[in-house]
Amino acid sequence: MYFLGLVGSGILPGMDNRSMSDVGGTPGGLGEFVLGFIMSCVGGYLLSNQVTVMGSYWSFWGANSFGVTLIPLLLGVAILFFNGRSTIGWVLTAAGALFILAGVIANMHIYFQPATLFHTLVMLILLVGGLGLIARSMRSHRKEA
Repeated sequence: MYFLGLVGSGILPGMDNRSMSDVGGTPGGLGEFVLGFIMSCVGGYLLSNQVTVMGSYWSFWGANSFGVTLIPLLLGVAILFFNGRSTIGWVLTAAGALFILAGVIANMHIYFQPATLFHTLVMLILLVGGLGLIARSMRSHRKEA
């Protein structure tokens, strides 16, 4: 079984002596990985279900400054339409997009909805316990003779 010719070239080791239960290049651990993945998904879903995200008015450098943050992006796009290989055009477009993304994230308000201590502990234990099982599944599970 060759993947883009990398296995035969020595870049990737052969998979002749591997089984379906091998995880992370080590023998065994598939059950722990699947259980940890399910626990992490359920814990992450329950935790994110308790979070409310709200936006506010754009106030990056004072009130109503969103239009100013569009200038580098629009200038970069205009340069790219003129010359698609322009380095300055790509830099301005990328910087403008990152600037807008940073402004959106900076103007978000994230609230954790009220939950009982028991529910919060269940969410966090599922999430962190699942991540721990995933990490544990990467270790070798075969006994050495």
